[in-house]
This record gives sequence, C-alpha cells and structure tokens, in this order.
Amino acid sequence: MPRLALIHALSHSVAPINEAIAHEWPEATRMNLLDDSLSADLVHSGQGLDARMHQRFQDLADYAVGTGVDAILFTCSAFGSCIEAVARRHADLPVLKPNEAMIADAQKADGSIGLIATFGPTLESMPPEFPESVDIRCALAEGALDALNRGDVNEHDALIAEQARRLSNAGCATIALAQFSMARARSACEQATGKPVLTTVHSAVMELKRRLSVQAAQTLQRGESRK
Repeated sequence: MPRLALIHALSHSVAPINEAIAHEWPEATRMNLLDDSLSADLVHSGQGLDARMHQRFQDLADYAVGTGVDAILFTCSAFGSCIEAVARRHADLPVLKPNEAMIADAQKADGSIGLIATFGPTLESMPPEFPESVDIRCALAEGALDALNRGDVNEHDALIAEQARRLSNAGCATIALAQFSMARARSACEQATGKPVLTTVHSAVMELKRRLSVQAAQTLQRGESRK
C-alpha cells in the first residue's frame, strides 16, 4: 500500500487532492503537511525563492521522508526551484511538482493552451516550465482567490469560468487550471467553453500512480533476477 506525502502551501489545496486520490487511488495512504504561511511570505517578503524559502521546503520534505513515505507531491505551484532542490535531495523517491504532470498532458493536446491562475506569482513561475513548442495564453482570475478565502465558492468558480470563456473565444483549444485550489472549477469551465479542461490535481494523481507502478515493477524485476 503506497504512502504519499502531500505538502501544501494553501489550505484550499488540501481537499481537492485528497478527494481525487480517494476516488482514483483509494488504496493509497495519505499524509498532509500544511504551511499556509508559505504563499503569503512569498508575496510579502519581496525576496523570491531565496535560500530561506528553499530551506523551509527541505525541512518539510525531510519530515515527510522520515515518516516512511513512498512519494512526495507538492501542491503549491509557485515554488518550482524549491521543489526541484527537494527532488535532487531525495532522488530515490518520486518527488512531483504540482504542475509537471499537467504540463506533460498539455504537450499532448492540440492547439493553444489557455492557462488560468488565481494567484499572481503562479503566472510568473509556471509558464517558463512549458516547452517553447506549447503555445500558452495566460489569464489571472482576479478576485477568485479572495472569494474562495471568504467561502464564496460560486463566485470563485464563476470568475475562473469567465476567464476560461475569454481564452476559448481567443482561440485556445484547451483550458488548464494552474492551481490545486482551482480544480473545483473544472466543470464550470467545461460548461462555459465546451473545451477540454486540464487540472493539476487529476494529472498529478495519475502521474504519481504511474510512477509508483513503474517503480514497483522494477523492484519486482530486480528481485526475480537475483533468484
């Protein structure tokens, strides 16, 4: 039974990924680590992803590894270099950035990708992670995160769907929701556009499942070869 560490910077990311894993991968055991000061500190410090922020991510990952996890999934999309450093430190484990599986799925899609975020720094850190061959058009759903913070989920979803509609009308063939907290707006975006909608949540679950399946098969094969 795989044990997964889910590390969050926003409390709103906790439910979407846990619900997706419970539905798609019920045999997996989950542990959740939340530091909801990470995003606020990134915005207010003005220091970017500095050494102190990198250390905080390493501390979180080291704690998770100490509990015996088989894989780590970060659900915070504005901390790419911090997560890459963790992946190097724990190279024996699958360590997944929140957006890398969705980016891989986006590469397989036809036409341009409409990328929507509700957290401004995400639109600075995430687009460079896409290959140059992928045509990306970005939009910030202003006010959506504030709406989610005050519990107005309908307004949150509507503001995201409005940007999805705008990007669709501008010619985007696929919509991509950049943050885990946005996954709940998937249906609203599909209804607003009639286009395929990718989410970091669903792409990440399927990719983690694939990686651990491959790892288990390789371990079994090595064991058989020693007999």
